[in-house]
Amino acid sequence: VVEADEYDTAFFDKRSKFVHYRPRTLVMNNLEFDHADIFDDLEAIQRQFHHLVRTVPGNGLIISPLSDGNLHDVLEMGCWTPLQHFDTELEADWHVADCAPDGSSFDVICETHNVGTLQWSLSGRHNISNALAALAAARHAGVPPSVGIEALARFENVKRRMELRGEVGGVRVFDDFAHHPTAIRTTLDGLRQQVGNRRILAILEPRSNTMRMGVHVGQLADALGQADQVWVLAPPELGWDAATVLRSLGRRLHVHDSTQSIIDEVAGLAAPGDQVLIMSNGGFEGIHQRLLDALESRG
Repeated sequence: VVEADEYDTAFFDKRSKFVHYRPRTLVMNNLEFDHADIFDDLEAIQRQFHHLVRTVPGNGLIISPLSDGNLHDVLEMGCWTPLQHFDTELEADWHVADCAPDGSSFDVICETHNVGTLQWSLSGRHNISNALAALAAARHAGVPPSVGIEALARFENVKRRMELRGEVGGVRVFDDFAHHPTAIRTTLDGLRQQVGNRRILAILEPRSNTMRMGVHVGQLADALGQADQVWVLAPPELGWDAATVLRSLGRRLHVHDSTQSIIDEVAGLAAPGDQVLIMSNGGFEGIHQRLLDALESRG
């Protein structure tokens, strides 16, 4: 199992790394513009994804979401491999029924057949999508859906994907790798479904090349909409004005140029029951433990 990478292979080979993988089973979860430092536009990334599609043999399988328009366009370029779709709301080859509001329990439907009920520790629509894709891929590798469902019920999430880093005085601190609007939105939606009306304090470091360049700024405020309060680290070298771009968040928005000032403000504001979600694709100067220490020291 390999997580595919569309970044270029080497300075002498500008094709995406994944064209060298030659998979028999391919899962494509979603596609949006990223890596603005090497791709000119979305169409350039879609061409690379189509190169990947063309490497899957005729006896292989491509698994893709039913409702992702960008991936639909890729497949419309030509697909000569069997294809299965999954969806969390629409009827696809793989879909769900009787889904709990937070996604912690649902029936798995495969080609109109109910193949079992999954009850697990994860939540959110994005994780349901991941589960359906994993079950479809596993079945193609010879694993019956019932066995796959049993395995997912025991699954422990990987680090940096809604990882609970600690709890102090009723304040929980989570770490997530989300670093572009779609991931930020789905992560916040999943947490909201899990915690209900409890306050969510979101802390974002726009660290990736694409985020620093401001490629996605038009979508960022909406992506952060589920948070009750938002802190953004905006050092002088950031390529856009966070206060201006995110002004629609109003008084929920706090823009700082240092990690320490964010820690101080969040530690002073957080109350029992609050959920602190830290989002970055880097180390964020060790903010997670530093914030937990600050919460502990306030008594």
